[in-house]
Parts: sequence; C-alpha cells; structure tokens
Amino acid sequence: MPFDVAAIRADFPILHRQVNGKPLVYLDNAATSQKPQAVIDSIVEYYSRYNANIHRGVHSLSQEATDAFEQARIKIQKHFNIAKKHEVIFTSGTTHGINLVAQGFSNLLEAGDEVLVSALEHHSNIVPWQMLCERTGARLEVLPMNAEGTLAMDQLKNVLSSKTKLVFVNHISNALGTINPIEEIIQKAHQVGAAVLVDGAQACSHLQPDLQALNVDFYVTSAHKMCGPTGIGMLYGKESWLEKLPPYQGGGEMISEVTFEKTTYAELPHKFEAGTPNIAGGIAFGAAIDYLQHIGLDAIAQYEAELLAYATQELGTIEGMKIYGTGPDKTSVISFNVGEIHPYDIGTILDQMGIAVRTGHHCAQPVMQYFNIPGTVRASFAFYNTKEEIDALVNGVRKAQMMLS
Repeated sequence: MPFDVAAIRADFPILHRQVNGKPLVYLDNAATSQKPQAVIDSIVEYYSRYNANIHRGVHSLSQEATDAFEQARIKIQKHFNIAKKHEVIFTSGTTHGINLVAQGFSNLLEAGDEVLVSALEHHSNIVPWQMLCERTGARLEVLPMNAEGTLAMDQLKNVLSSKTKLVFVNHISNALGTINPIEEIIQKAHQVGAAVLVDGAQACSHLQPDLQALNVDFYVTSAHKMCGPTGIGMLYGKESWLEKLPPYQGGGEMISEVTFEKTTYAELPHKFEAGTPNIAGGIAFGAAIDYLQHIGLDAIAQYEAELLAYATQELGTIEGMKIYGTGPDKTSVISFNVGEIHPYDIGTILDQMGIAVRTGHHCAQPVMQYFNIPGTVRASFAFYNTKEEIDALVNGVRKAQMMLS
C-alpha cells in the first residue's frame, strides 16, 4: 500500500488544532510523539469498561484487566523479538529502567571497576552511572565524539579493558539524531566481559530493533515516544542478568512470601514490578505497537528519511545556518543554530506561528559543551509530518532571522 500521510494524520486528533491562531506544526517528536485515536480509545475503554487492579483478583474485571495487561507484555516481546515474556519488565519509562539497572549493579561492582558511557548520552544515561560510581568506587570512562556528531569508534579500544564491567550507549542521539553503531559496541564490550545497556528511547519510533539478534544485555525505551502514553516504558534484560540483580523496590506484587523474619521475592517479571502498575498505560503501550505495526516500521523509516533529506536541503539554504550532527547515519532530527541568534529566541517566534520545536541543551549538556554552544533549535520529524510543514518551518526561521538580526 502507498504511504498515505493524509490518512495517517486523520488518526491524530491534536494535529487538527490551532496554536496562536495558526495550524499546529508539531516538530517536537523527539521530546514526545503525538497519540493516535486508537491509543486514546484504549485508555478510555480500560477506565470505562474493565477498570480493576490486576493479578490475583478472582472477579471478572480483574481477570479482564490482567489479560489485557499481560497481552501487552506479549506484544512488546514479539515486537522486539525477545526470547521470553518474563524478560520484559514494565517501568515508568526509560529513566526508570536505567536506574533499576544502575541500582542493581551497586552490589556487583567494586572499587577499580570501570563503567563506560558515550559522549552522546542524555543526562539520564550519565547521572545514574555517576551515582553508581560514587556508591561503589568504580570509575566512569567516556567514549568521545567527533565534529560530525558521531562516536569516535577508533577510540573504543582505548577505553575498553578487562576492568570495564558495564557499557552504556544510546541507540540514537536525542540531541543530534545520530544512529550509533551499537552492534559493534555490543560485540567489542562482550569481548572484554562487559555487560551492555542500550538506551532506545529515541530509536523505537523510527526502527524496530531485534534484541535477540543484537545480543544486548539490557535495552530500555519509553512508550510516549512510540505514539503511546507517558508514564510507561519497558526494560528488557536477559534472564541471566535479571536473576542476578536484586529488586529495585519493595512492596506488593514483587514478593513470594513475607514474614517479619524474612521475605522471598517473586519470579520474573514481578520481582521488579512492585506496587500497582500503570495498567492503562501498559495496555495503551500495546495498542501503540499495534498501530505502528499496521503502518509498518520500514515504511515509516523510508518516509522519515525523505523528510530528513528535504528538511536538511531546505534549511541549508538559510544564510548563517549551522546544523549539528552531520554523520552519514542519522534519523529525522535536525539540531541547528542561525548565526549568533539565541535558539530560545528563534523557538519563541516559531511558537507564535504555531510551530512547535525544542530549544536548549536537550538534556545533553556535554554535547553542547563539545560544540561550545548554549544549545540548539531542534526540529524532529515523525511519520505524520509533511513537506509542507517543513516549508512552514523554513519560512518561520527566515522570519525569525529577519526580526532578530
């Protein structure tokens, strides 16, 4: 079937509203994606028809809710080609998943061990590891980046060693759109005996990672960047690693038996899912996966590549335009500045024209420090955006330049 962007846009109610009297042009998809009606309906249906707490309930509503929630887990398992459904842990999002792993490794690291992160990381994949190193005496090492906004892979051999116990890298940079060579990083990390966690928050709306083929130890993502709701995400962990890690939180659901003398923990995945989860969010996560699969991730990737190429070409015609992140392998994110104009000022004027972009350091201050800039304007595209919206962005940037120069 041909890619029908008009039909797709009809699925997203928010795309038909106005902002400041102008048609909304939503280009902040790297921060969060918009939600199709099917996902919204799944949340309404849960609360309208079978709202109940899950697991252990004998009444019908509880059983219906449990079945829907666990079916969502199976959808995630199949979508990411995960071997066992109990290797899928529901979290509140990517940051929760990262912190769960970091907390678990507090008992597995010693002084002198090394933890490796890349220079392209979001703060949520830097700060937890700094905290882990402070707790354990381990040392944080960094795989550097280069002027293209790609990782300096020739330096990987210099920062990996027998002391490296953990390696963390994002699949796609949220600040620049760079797609990192995670296959090579995973393979070389495993050669020195290190475990690898990949932050897939920016990747999973653009491509469909095969986690068994990647042979990654941990992979985290958030539903809200995959057309799903906020407050729900997924941690994948190899069963062998999840068995080694202690529970992240104590409470209901994650126990097998409790006495005042001793508590034993539940089997996977419930060992890491203390308390009442975001049930509606989990079910809607499954609905979002259904929606993306209906369109097709390959078709999405092809269309978004066209948008990226067109936007790069058209923005490049603006005098003083500087695009950050120019590597050959990237997804639909363009971070830019125009001359000496502050990115916040450009973003403010674009907002008055109904154009939503992100400005600032994008929770990636080390990236901005590398380029010696305070931040960028970031336009990030999704499969429901159009070339006409990119034209509106280009015209808006030209207008902002004229007003601010």
